[in-house]
Amino acid sequence: MPARQNREQPVPVPVANTADFYVPDLCRVRAVFMLVVTSELLVLVMSIVQAENHWIDWNYFGLLSLFVQWTVLTSAALICLLRRWLSGLTTLRATAVMVTIVLLDVLAFSLFADSVLHPRPGVGAWQAVAKKLLLALLITLMVLRYFYLQFQWQQQRESEMQARLTALQARIHPHFLFNSMNTIASLIAVNPERAEDAVLDLSELFRASLRTGDRLIPLAAELDLCRRYLAIEKLRLEDRLTLDWHIEDGLDQQAIPPLTLQPLVENAIYHGIQPRPTGGTVKIEGYRKGPYVYLLVQNPRPAPDHGSHNGNRIALANIQSRLHALFGEPAVLKHSHQNDIYTVTLRLPWQKASGNGKPATGSK
Repeated sequence: MPARQNREQPVPVPVANTADFYVPDLCRVRAVFMLVVTSELLVLVMSIVQAENHWIDWNYFGLLSLFVQWTVLTSAALICLLRRWLSGLTTLRATAVMVTIVLLDVLAFSLFADSVLHPRPGVGAWQAVAKKLLLALLITLMVLRYFYLQFQWQQQRESEMQARLTALQARIHPHFLFNSMNTIASLIAVNPERAEDAVLDLSELFRASLRTGDRLIPLAAELDLCRRYLAIEKLRLEDRLTLDWHIEDGLDQQAIPPLTLQPLVENAIYHGIQPRPTGGTVKIEGYRKGPYVYLLVQNPRPAPDHGSHNGNRIALANIQSRLHALFGEPAVLKHSHQNDIYTVTLRLPWQKASGNGKPATGSK
């Protein structure tokens, strides 16, 4: 009986992921705008070529604009409605279906336009329809090819970004691990509770370094990781390390790539506090201003003879590339020196992190 019950259970059907489809979402306003502008530019070029005595044949431009915009918008709407189904097909079949949709759309509007302009179509009218279909086929294939190449390029960028994230997450400095273990060993006899807390903090750091599936996490999770890291360093540096936190309320759910702020705090300790016999203060500040969230990490400026800063520059470059890949141009990472204070400023667009590791839509 149990075996029969297992066989009678419905088998879940996998749902196609539209994010893996090479054609962008044509229902978005930006995509529709780009299609309209591109098609109008094509109509303008054809009108200039068609004109004989003037620069532009305006009658031809008006009629062709009306025809092209109707076909472009209706074809885009049909592809948008079928996008989830198309994403479940192979690339070749999906391309064939979309080309068929465009050609049928062009044929329908061509026959309608000819029935209005030429009630009794002749051989020349049918040749004109055939030319429109051929032109529509060539343009559609070129556009789909462009979408495919863009999709492949984006996939490559995401793969490189994931590789950099994995490398960054695996970058737990051996000296930090050895120092932490020595500190924990020294605390076991005199303060076992603090030693236990340090072990838990260290385990959370390693767990975060192994978790590579999340592209975006809430800022609260990243700040918690920073606090655990600083708690371990505080045990080692003691009075040499002073912490100054200023995090504005309401930023807990701000979307941020994992291990973005923690490496900046680590650099502040390694370059700004550790080389100084008297130590110093690490200030971590976060606030929202308009559509952006600003995160600042400040530490004393390193001494000029404190080695090279190649590691610091590499970390900043990796973080900058990840931010640009996920948020685009609105995300900015910069650093500055003022009054012997080194400041790293991180600007993120205000977006709430959802449960799937992506920014929640419509969050303002």
